[in-house]
Amino acid sequence: LRHGLSQGGPPCEALPVLLPALAQRLCPPPGAEHSEELRLGLVQLLRLLLQRCGPAVAPYVGDISRVLQATLLDHYAEVRRESCRCAVACAQAVPEHFHMQSESLIKPLMQTISHQHYRVRVDVIQATGAVIQFGNGKSVDDVLSHLAQRLFDEIPKVRHAVTTVIGEWLLHLRDRYSYFHKLIPLLLGSFSDEIPENTKLAWTYWEKIGLQWEKENEEELKDKMDFSVSPSHFPKGVTRPGLGCRELVSRNLSKILPGLCHDLTDWVASTRVKASQLLYTLLLHTEDHITQHMELLLRTLYQSCLDEESDVVKNSVKAAELIGTFVSPKVSLRLITSAFGQTPKPSCVMVLAAVIRGSPKEILQPHVAQLGNTLSQPGVCQRSEEIFYMEQLLCCVQALIEVCQEDCKEISLQLMKVLVTIMAIPSSQDLKEKVEKTMSSLAEVQQLDSFHCLYKQHITELLEWVSVACDGWTCYSPEVLQLEVIATHSGPVIGEALEEFILILKTCLQPNKDPQMRLKLFTVLSQLFQKASETINSQGLFPSYLETVIKDILAPNLQWHAGRTAAAIRATAVLCLWALIHCEMLSPKEILKVKDELMPQIIASMDEDSKITRLMACRIVDTFLKACGKQFDEDKFKNTYTEVLKRLDDASCDVRLAAAHTLANWFKCLKDSDVKSTMEGHVEFLYQELLIHLDDPDQNLQNAVLEVLKEGSVLYPDLLVREIEGVVHKHQTPVYCNQLLHHIQSAKE
Repeated sequence: LRHGLSQGGPPCEALPVLLPALAQRLCPPPGAEHSEELRLGLVQLLRLLLQRCGPAVAPYVGDISRVLQATLLDHYAEVRRESCRCAVACAQAVPEHFHMQSESLIKPLMQTISHQHYRVRVDVIQATGAVIQFGNGKSVDDVLSHLAQRLFDEIPKVRHAVTTVIGEWLLHLRDRYSYFHKLIPLLLGSFSDEIPENTKLAWTYWEKIGLQWEKENEEELKDKMDFSVSPSHFPKGVTRPGLGCRELVSRNLSKILPGLCHDLTDWVASTRVKASQLLYTLLLHTEDHITQHMELLLRTLYQSCLDEESDVVKNSVKAAELIGTFVSPKVSLRLITSAFGQTPKPSCVMVLAAVIRGSPKEILQPHVAQLGNTLSQPGVCQRSEEIFYMEQLLCCVQALIEVCQEDCKEISLQLMKVLVTIMAIPSSQDLKEKVEKTMSSLAEVQQLDSFHCLYKQHITELLEWVSVACDGWTCYSPEVLQLEVIATHSGPVIGEALEEFILILKTCLQPNKDPQMRLKLFTVLSQLFQKASETINSQGLFPSYLETVIKDILAPNLQWHAGRTAAAIRATAVLCLWALIHCEMLSPKEILKVKDELMPQIIASMDEDSKITRLMACRIVDTFLKACGKQFDEDKFKNTYTEVLKRLDDASCDVRLAAAHTLANWFKCLKDSDVKSTMEGHVEFLYQELLIHLDDPDQNLQNAVLEVLKEGSVLYPDLLVREIEGVVHKHQTPVYCNQLLHHIQSAKE
C-alpha cells in the first residue's frame, strides 16, 4: 500500500478510507495492533499520507492528533521516532489548522523527551520545535523546563538539537518577543558546551537573532547604531557581541537574573555550574547596564564564590571581573566595602579582588587610597585567622599591585600592614612564600631593590602601628604576631629602629604582663640575638641599649615565680642572655656593670627543671667568673661554688661537665683574689667533694674533675695531699688520686 500510494499524484481520495482505518489500528482500544513491526509500518504509512497530501489532510487533523498521542507513547522506540516525524510533517502540512490540535501533543512529547534512547530524545526535541513553531506558542511554558534539562544531556547530539530548536524559535516563533527572557538563557547556555560544534552553532544562531532584532528595531536603535562607542577597556581575547545581542540581553536581564541567581544556589552541582557559566555570558553582553543590578549580583556572588564546586567559583570570579571592567568603581567599591562594615566573609574579599583585577588602571587610580585604607583596617585584615580568608586578602593586594603598578606607592604602608598581618597568621610555608613574593612585587613597582627596602621605608610607622596599645597586649593579641614578623622578617632593618623596638619590649616584658605573651616575645628576642650582626645589631647600635635590655628586661624576668609558664620564661631569658654572651655583644666591661643584678638570678637558675636552662646558667656563671670573678667578695665566692657544686650531681652529663669547667675557673679567680686567705675552709670542703666525684661512672666527668683538682691544688697543696691520703684507700680508681699526687709533687719541685 505504501508503495502504491508513493507513485503518481497525491492520493487525496484515499484519505476518507485510510485515515479511519489507521486510527482504528493505532488508537487503543478497540482493534489495536499488537505487532510492533506492523505499528511501525502503519505510522510510516501515516507519514507518507501527510507528505503526499499536504493541506488535504486538514479535515482529519483531529484523528491524526489522536493517533499521535497514542503512538508517541508506544513501547517500541522506532514507533515513537516515526511518530515524532509524523508530528513534524503534520505541522508543516496544515499550519493554519494545526495550532488547534498542537497542545494535545505536548504532554506525550514531554513524557517521551527523557527516553533512554538518545535518538528518540533527539526526534522528540525536533518534533517539539515544529509543534510549537507551527502550533500554539503558549505551549512554550510547558516545554521550557524539559528542554532546559536536555541541555545537561550527556549526548552532544541531544544538546545540539535543543540549541537548534531554541535558535529557530528565537528567529521564527510568532510570539518570540514575549518569550525572549525565557529562551535567551537556554541559547546562551550552549556557549559553554564542551563540544565546539555546539558552541559554534549557538553563536551562529545568536548573531542571526541579534541582527534580525536590530533590523526590526532599527528606528529605536538609530542613535546607538550611529554614535555607539566601543568601551576603552574590554576583556582580552573576547569578541564583543553585536549591538542587537547586547540590547536583547540588557532589556531582558531584569527578568532573567532573579531565576538565574536562584539556580546559582541550587542543590544540584551541574545546575550551579551551568548557571555560573551563563552569568558570565550575560554580564559580558550587559556591559555598563550591570550597574542597576549590582545589589542582587553581589549578594549572589558572595554565596557562589564559596561553592564547593571549583568551576562555580571560577566562573563567579570571572563574572566579578566583568563588574570591575564595566561598572564604575565609585559604585562597585562602595557596595562591596559596605559589606566589610559587618563581618566580611572570604567571598566578599574574593569578589573585591576580582573587581580590582577587572578594573582599568586609570579608572581605579582615584580609589586606590580608599582601597588601601579599607584593607588595612583591623576589622578587615585581622578579622580571622582562617587560611582561606587570608589567601583572598593576599589576592586583593596582588590585584592592586598588578593593576595599579607605580600608583601603589601612595598606599605602600597600608599594603605592608596587610602583608605583615597575613604573614603573622600561623599558616603553611607556601602562603608565607607567596606573601614574600608579593612584597617583592610591591618593592619592584616602587623601583626598590628588595622587600627589605620596603621595611626600611616603613619600619618606624610599622612599629608605631603595632605598638599603639602594647601596654594591654595578651598572648591573643594579633599585634604580638605582627611584631614578630616585623622583627624577624625585616632582617638588618630592625637594627635601624632599636629605640622604638626596645621601648615596646620594655613595656611588654615586665613581670606583671601576660606570661604567654612574654614567652612569645622572649622567643623572638632569642632568635634575633642568635644572628645579632644580621638583625638587631646590623648598624652596631645595640650596645648602647644593652644595659636597658639586661636591667629592665632580662633581670626582672629571671626572678623565680611559680608555674610552668614562668619557668619557660626564665628559660628563654637565660637563653637570651647566653645569646648575648655568645655573639660577644656582652663584653667583660658590660658584664662588670650588670653582674650585681644578674648573678643571683643566674645562680638560682642552675636549679631549674629545664636541662637547657641549667646548662646555659652554668656557662653564663663560667663567663662571669672569667670576666670579673677576681673582684668577687667572700659571699659571692661562697654562693657561687655552693650552687655549682650541686650541678656535679646533675642528671645531665652536659650540665655536670659544664659545672666542672666552671669550678676550674672559680679556682683560678680565687687564686688571684684578696679573699683567698678567708676561704681555706671552703676550699677544704670543695676538695673533699671533688675527690668523691673522681669515682663518677662517667669517665669524661672523672677527667674533668681531675683537671679541676689540678687547678685547685695551687691554692692549698698540702691540704689537698692530706685529703687525698685520707681517702685514697677508699677509691675504686686510685689511679686518679696517684696522678693528682704526682701533679702536686711536680708543681712543688
